[in-house]
Amino acid sequence: MKKLVLLLFIASFSVVFSQKQKLTAVKMDSIRFDGDAFLGYDSFSFYYTIKNNIFSKIGTRETLEYKNISLGKITKVDLKNPLKIVLFYENFNTVVTLDNQLNETQKINFSENPIPILATAIGIASQNQLWVYNSMNQQLGFFDYLSQEYKTVSIPFTESIKNYSSDFNIFQWVDIKNNWYTCDIFGKIKSKGNIPDFDWIEIINENQFIYSKDAVLTLYDLEKGEKTQIEISEKTFKKFYYKDQILSIFTATGITNYKITIS
Repeated sequence: MKKLVLLLFIASFSVVFSQKQKLTAVKMDSIRFDGDAFLGYDSFSFYYTIKNNIFSKIGTRETLEYKNISLGKITKVDLKNPLKIVLFYENFNTVVTLDNQLNETQKINFSENPIPILATAIGIASQNQLWVYNSMNQQLGFFDYLSQEYKTVSIPFTESIKNYSSDFNIFQWVDIKNNWYTCDIFGKIKSKGNIPDFDWIEIINENQFIYSKDAVLTLYDLEKGEKTQIEISEKTFKKFYYKDQILSIFTATGITNYKITIS
């Protein structure tokens, strides 16, 4: 009997010990904000928003705005280079680039390109190029915004894109079946596997991402095979944004910034 009790105690202890502990986010500050979308921060502590289809850059001393009513709704904004911000207007198959004062520097209408392009995903890449997913042939390519030349780099995608992100060297996407893929600048595609269903997702790198489902935030580490719930005080939120160990929660009343340590 004593042996049975001891075995049960060891078994229950093992179950508790094997559970991954939650990751507690440390609240830093909050910003009152009335807008349709919070897009994130740059390295100069400006933050970017969209309200009534007006793109804004907000700092402690100034607010800059850009709007282009003729191009309809802003579909995607790429902030990786604050000196060359990329705005994508999918309904008009057009990209606009802005400088750090939100002056328009270039307007690219893909419908005017000699090679037929119907863009449904855009991101800034290296060497004066844009990542462009062309739904005409379901392939990923590069558009050189100086020479106005386009080249395809990938094989056709098998499923439609559900969510995507990119940096200067890697394009990552999750398809409608929740399969996660990456593509490098040479067109080499890697399958990262199937991921949990989500309401919103932020891909951190090629092995980690944060996703929300029913207002619960979870860090997923593919390399370690771990899922860790992130504890925040908000019970509901619209979306979230993550960059450089800062987790920003966008609610109906404002933005709350948390510090989290992800190794």
